[in-house]
Amino acid sequence: MGGEQLQVLTALDVAKTQLYHFKAIVIAGMGFFTDAYDLFIISLVVKLLGRIYYSKPGAPKPGILPPGVSASVTGVALVGTLFGQLFFGWLGDKMGRKKVYGITLLLMVLCSLASGLSFGSQPKGVLTTLCFFRFWLGFGVGGDYPLSATIMSEYANKKTRGAFIAAVFAMQGVGILFSGFVSLVVSAAFDHRFKAPSYQSNPAASVPSQSDYLWRIVLMFGAIPAALTYYWRMKMPETARYTALVAKNAKQAAQDMGKVLHADIEAEEEMVQRISVTKSNNFGLFSREFVRRHGLHLFGTTTTWFLLDIAFYSQNLFQKDVLSDLGWIPKPETMSAIGEVYRIARAQTLIALCGTVPGYWFTVALIDIMGRFAIQLMGFFFMTVFMFAIGIPYSHWRLPGNHVGFVVMYGLTFFFANFGPNATTFVVPAEIFPARLRSTCHGISAAAGKAGAIVGAFGFLYAAQDPHTPSAGYPPGIGVKKSLIILGAINALGMLCTLAVPEAKGKSLEEASKETIDDQVDDDAAQV
Repeated sequence: MGGEQLQVLTALDVAKTQLYHFKAIVIAGMGFFTDAYDLFIISLVVKLLGRIYYSKPGAPKPGILPPGVSASVTGVALVGTLFGQLFFGWLGDKMGRKKVYGITLLLMVLCSLASGLSFGSQPKGVLTTLCFFRFWLGFGVGGDYPLSATIMSEYANKKTRGAFIAAVFAMQGVGILFSGFVSLVVSAAFDHRFKAPSYQSNPAASVPSQSDYLWRIVLMFGAIPAALTYYWRMKMPETARYTALVAKNAKQAAQDMGKVLHADIEAEEEMVQRISVTKSNNFGLFSREFVRRHGLHLFGTTTTWFLLDIAFYSQNLFQKDVLSDLGWIPKPETMSAIGEVYRIARAQTLIALCGTVPGYWFTVALIDIMGRFAIQLMGFFFMTVFMFAIGIPYSHWRLPGNHVGFVVMYGLTFFFANFGPNATTFVVPAEIFPARLRSTCHGISAAAGKAGAIVGAFGFLYAAQDPHTPSAGYPPGIGVKKSLIILGAINALGMLCTLAVPEAKGKSLEEASKETIDDQVDDDAAQV
């Protein structure tokens, strides 16, 4: 005896891929495009902020942000994102996906603009207000994670659902690439208009006063794609699964999806009421029943995302330091402030283009063929291999002539992060939990990921410092080599935790979450 399935949900599960699917991908994906732009753009301008606000006359090297300030500027948006994921994830299950979706987007638009308008010209005032606005920017970004994933999963058919959710997430790669592109264009334009000598030649002139506009422009640019999609987000109907299974409004769900699918769908009000009183639709997040059914699943989604983001965000955020250490980016004193932004942006754009972006789209193409579990396990495995391969013989890669090999393998770790757990950790939590807890559980999983990102951003900022000659103001660390080896071990642990993550390929959301299985069937299964 199986569970009952509403006609409106069956229609969504078997619907052929059509225009509304692609509209949903673009609308949700542009949010993720903006998320990635806003989170990663800061790593491109953090050295410029140090030059503008912390250069000292007569110093042999350009100024850098003090350790505490650098950690705050780099990581405060991640802290905001963590709280936003928890709050908006919970709110998405209470108020509905659509209502909350617009709030997060407005917050992102306003705080992107405000970040570039940080007050004053003194370091304390500018950087304090920058951190304040980036916290709230992160808060809005955090809401986009559970809502975008949940909306896309609830709109998709079961045959290609993984690809659709992964396509939304793949826009993160495009956002990372676009942040590098915008930085390249803006810094090149500034460099052409305001020619500046290197710091060695003329320290004062190497930081033209117009440099202060450069970082503000690139931060504010993140408001544009978010603003462009606001109208279309508000035009999207609420998902049928929320309307029918959570709000228990069968008539509205049938009407909304009838318009989307261009079909007549029966409003099965009696069945909605019958499903709503089953045991599988009446336990809460903090109940024994949830722990029995989904406790191991939530453990799997939170731990794998936590471990993945330690590696992924630390790689992104100290990528510029790794490339500088290898000599791929010249020493700061040999460049002007604007020239340094250009060089960092060029290096990171190349890695994103060759390693980061392709990995996302490999996942989109293969996730419904290989399955989520296989891709995640494979990704963690190869990330482990390449991290050890570049970390253990790190001194070899620093020798002249070996830099290209290092960059290729460093790029491959990004490729397998994205053709691997960086995509699947986003997809799976949107599929395996009940509709009334789906957004909340995705938010909890994503927040665990951001906790890992904070560990990566704050912890490895210090850990990667050279044990003998750390950067000014930093205590000695364990160095880049040992940091990379530790990240390899973290990825290996991610493989083990993946064993707790179930496979949802080819299943409806109700099958994957056992949401419409009746009490008797569930009790019988528990006894087997």
